[in-house]
Formats: sequence, C-alpha cells, structure tokens
Amino acid sequence: MKGILQKFAIGLLVFLGYLGHGWGYDVELAKKFDSFFSKLTPEVIAKKPCMISVKNLFEMIEKKEPFVVLDIRTPQEKKFVSISLPNTIDIPMHELFKEENLKKLPKDKLIVVVCHTGARAIAASLPLNMLGYKTVVLDGGISELAKAAGRSVVGIHW
Repeated sequence: MKGILQKFAIGLLVFLGYLGHGWGYDVELAKKFDSFFSKLTPEVIAKKPCMISVKNLFEMIEKKEPFVVLDIRTPQEKKFVSISLPNTIDIPMHELFKEENLKKLPKDKLIVVVCHTGARAIAASLPLNMLGYKTVVLDGGISELAKAAGRSVVGIHW
C-alpha cells in the first residue's frame, strides 16, 4: 500500500509540476482538480481504484473485455522490451496530449496505461481521466508483466 501511495504522490507531483511550469494560478483548472481529487478519500485510495493488477489484465484478455492498452514508453525503451498485447496503442508520454494523439484514444472503452514501472502511467492517467477518458494503470508496469509471464525484462517480445 505504501508503495502505491508513493507512486501516486510522485506521479501527481510530476503532473502538477508540468502544469505549473510557466503559468499562473488557474482558478478553473484548480476547480477541476478539486472535483477530481476530492473523490480520492483514504478509503477509496485503499481500494486502488486507479490501478489494475497483471492478473486482472490477463483475466480481461481471456474474457475478451473491451479495453485498449496505452503504452506510453519511449521508442528507446520499446527497443529493449516490446509487447504485443491485444488492442495496444503506442504513444510516448511526451507526445500523448497532442490533439491528434488524443483523438486515437477511445472514450467508450477502458484504457490500461502502461510504462516501465507504473509511475509515469499514473502521471499520464490523471489528466486523461480529467479529460473524460476512463483509465487505469497497470500496477508495476511492464516489469510486473514480465514477472507474471516468468520472463526477464530484457528482450521480452510478446
């Protein structure tokens, strides 16, 4: 639990740092943050509402549930570890919020956001949720996916 809260806090700080860089206080944006974060009480956070386990991801694949995987890792990272999960959209985090890339994301399906460990996925997932997308983060990222598949992270190709 402590690790999840630390990742969440780091992701939030990174996200807020990017938003605050070069801009003044935005009242409307603060209201959106308040509306979103006021729902994340300690009781809600304890249930990990924004996270999905590798086990749950595999179950969703087996049940053929409607979702997409959003891989936000850099092209360099993908050279070392590539995945080919069903319905995967590859958009590096630094290009994610460009209008043409947001248009690639469905608003009618769950989006499972993945990165190497999950920290960047949390930072990306929060504003996506605020924009109306339904997202969850793969807990532990590609590293946990590799462990669950019984493989070393280096050189994985699914």
